[in-house]
Amino acid sequence: MIMFWCCTIINVNKPSGITSFDVVRRLRRCLHERKIGHTGTLDPLATGVLVVCVGRATRLVEDIEGYEKIYTAGFELGYRTDTYDVEGKVLDKVDEFNVSKDDLKVALEKFTGEIDQVPPMYSALKVDGKKLYELARQGIEIERKSRKVTISFIEILEFDGRKGKIRCKVSKGTYIRSLINDLGETLGTFATMTSLVREEVGTSNIEKAYTLDSIEEMCNSGDSSFISSVEEFFDYPKITLTGDKNLLLFRNGHTVRFNTEDGRYRVYDIEGKFLGLCNVSNNLLKGYKYF
Repeated sequence: MIMFWCCTIINVNKPSGITSFDVVRRLRRCLHERKIGHTGTLDPLATGVLVVCVGRATRLVEDIEGYEKIYTAGFELGYRTDTYDVEGKVLDKVDEFNVSKDDLKVALEKFTGEIDQVPPMYSALKVDGKKLYELARQGIEIERKSRKVTISFIEILEFDGRKGKIRCKVSKGTYIRSLINDLGETLGTFATMTSLVREEVGTSNIEKAYTLDSIEEMCNSGDSSFISSVEEFFDYPKITLTGDKNLLLFRNGHTVRFNTEDGRYRVYDIEGKFLGLCNVSNNLLKGYKYF
């Protein structure tokens, strides 16, 4: 049994039918570690990349949540549900509409770049301390403020006039269900998401993600190759800090003069010990995560 998870990250391929917290719960049992957090909720319907932080790496959850994500989403025109996906209650339906692939292409162009998006009622966002989906389950719908999100690209993978599939790269906070619902309105009909696969979170992709079953098997056999260290995950350039004064300033959260290009870096001491992550701007180095 593997027992060392002090500061690691796991790229999980979440299956359909379970929640993101179900993934965390299974990993806690498998790894015998309570301190585990995921970096961006996937609905039960959705599959794909769920980056999970273990131990002291949980302090990086917010950093990874901010990464851009790539999704492939299936949709069907002609009806709308209360959850904006196929698992919800049908609210509106039309049998006749005429949408060509060119119509779809033109409509999708309106959603590229920075847009205003209203989150769905069935979401984990909180209003006055209550999650929206809790209110929705009580039959309560409240006005939601739109939020700025960015969609870097959207491409059509397939479309037959009713059913289709798109692939898109989006910023933090983007709801693909809302995107598809809004797409239906733009096309003059309704639209519902039928499937969702998260292909990438930053540099973590589905090709290198591990299923829960494979993680449990590897864990039980003593194989730890499914984990990544913080150093491996954040493959920023390496900086070595020398001098007791500089090390003390860094560890205490102060800026350190360091002549190098602006950007993010991994910080080490002269003995090669990993100290944390930093930003450098105008030759001033300041840590933002320490290990």
